[in-house]
Amino acid sequence: MECVFGLVGKGFAIVAADTSAVHSILLHKNNEDKIMLLDSHKLVAASGEPGDRVQFTEYVQKNVSLYKFRNGIPLTTAAAANFTRGELATALRKNPYSVNILIAGYDEECGASLYYIDYIATLHKVDKGAFGYGSYFSLSTMDRHYREDMSVEEAIELVDKCILEIRSRLVVAPPNFVIKIVDKDGARDYAWRQSVQDVTTAAV
Repeated sequence: MECVFGLVGKGFAIVAADTSAVHSILLHKNNEDKIMLLDSHKLVAASGEPGDRVQFTEYVQKNVSLYKFRNGIPLTTAAAANFTRGELATALRKNPYSVNILIAGYDEECGASLYYIDYIATLHKVDKGAFGYGSYFSLSTMDRHYREDMSVEEAIELVDKCILEIRSRLVVAPPNFVIKIVDKDGARDYAWRQSVQDVTTAAV
């Protein structure tokens, strides 16, 4: 029951994701970070099969770093999104990845942006987007309350509304979420919304 969503505000982008590592009916952990730092001003949030999600996002991260190392300049957010889309499209005809991605970034020339890429390599630049079962509730909530000129505080309030709606409506709702933000000061953790702490099972 994965939930990944994001939005663009005035000079920033925010992405949020559940932190549950699940297989079939089993919950393995409650603190899995599904939002990766691509570079200093880019975030990639992913949902999908755990192996594909981890392997593919790490692959993209290392190639973005390699481009900067070779050329001395970082990829723009749009370029990183198009590279990601190209790799998914290539894999689609060989060994497809079951992964859906939101890429958020900040560029000096065009400000904050958010890109939606699904598992069949569909790419769109969006103001707000979501994947997973939580998208049924987060998208409708964002449709109702989202504005392009939102402040950080207003955007976080909207993210909290989405999380509350997911927890209230989804029959098997993930308890914990991580929220990250990217703006002119870089990409960073903003907050964790936890209702269940990760507990290590004691040896019997």
